[in-house]
Amino acid sequence: MLSYQRGRVSLQQYQLLLCSLYKIYEALEEALDTNASHDAVAPIYFPQELSRLESIGKDLEYFYGRSWREKMTISAAALRYAQRLREVGRDHPEYLVAHAYTRYLGDLSGGQVLGRITQKSLGLKSGEGLSFFSFPAVSSPNLFKQLYRSRMNSIELTEEQRSGVLQEAVTAFELNIQVFNELQDSLSCVSDTENEMRQRHTQHKQSTTAAAAVCEALQSSSSLVPRFLRTLLGVFVVLAVGVVYAF
Repeated sequence: MLSYQRGRVSLQQYQLLLCSLYKIYEALEEALDTNASHDAVAPIYFPQELSRLESIGKDLEYFYGRSWREKMTISAAALRYAQRLREVGRDHPEYLVAHAYTRYLGDLSGGQVLGRITQKSLGLKSGEGLSFFSFPAVSSPNLFKQLYRSRMNSIELTEEQRSGVLQEAVTAFELNIQVFNELQDSLSCVSDTENEMRQRHTQHKQSTTAAAAVCEALQSSSSLVPRFLRTLLGVFVVLAVGVVYAF
């Protein structure tokens, strides 16, 4: 989704990301809260250290104002992701381990780099609109990730449950890909519209000049997403593999 071309991101791209993440974390943290005492969830339940929903809400209010809930744009993929999280919380709470690990440790890892890129790209002052990337209750991300993995390793599961958690890790990975792909597609449509408007604006110029402008626009839009996606999805691959080794 995000066109972090040359380490940059636009305001629209970041807003779309925040909207999708809000729905995902709304479902995830609701499921974790509901199942906080479950044997498989309790060891990895760190609401004070990891909860993201309130932080994302602050960022959305910063960009959209107090009526941010009415202005949100949610992708269908994010809604499917949220629905899956609710199903897991209701039917297989132990599967929440895979989703929590994938999301939260991804935020603690690659999210910190993305936060710096976002701050620089949008010219944001320290902390403004960047609460999602901040974990004030985690003094050392590396030490906390070690703690989290040790807690996860302590969870006792049957062979059937272990197999289910591993499969759910794959599902979590696929759902994240779908979210980013769909957001990428939506922004591609916007880019196409912008290109069309640019063409209309330059119709009075010679056809060769207009053609050159279109080619330049298309080349630019074609390189928007891959660099960021490779970085972020690479984090998810590592985390998915981590779940396999943990169980």
